[in-house]
Amino acid sequence: MSIIVNLDAVLVKRNMKSKDLAEIIGITTANLSILKSGKAKAVRFSTLEAICKALDCQPADILEYVED
Repeated sequence: MSIIVNLDAVLVKRNMKSKDLAEIIGITTANLSILKSGKAKAVRFSTLEAICKALDCQPADILEYVED
């Protein structure tokens, strides 16, 4: 089971930098980087909600399931 994080693609579409998103949603750029790289073991719903609100997107725009 693999979960792919497409946050970089959504940021490009919204013409937003990671640093700006981190500031808006209230997390460190280091934690956002861990999420973007797919190395995060979990993501809080409140963080996901803040990302979706800031980027005007749905969770499925950011997270994708790909079967191994």
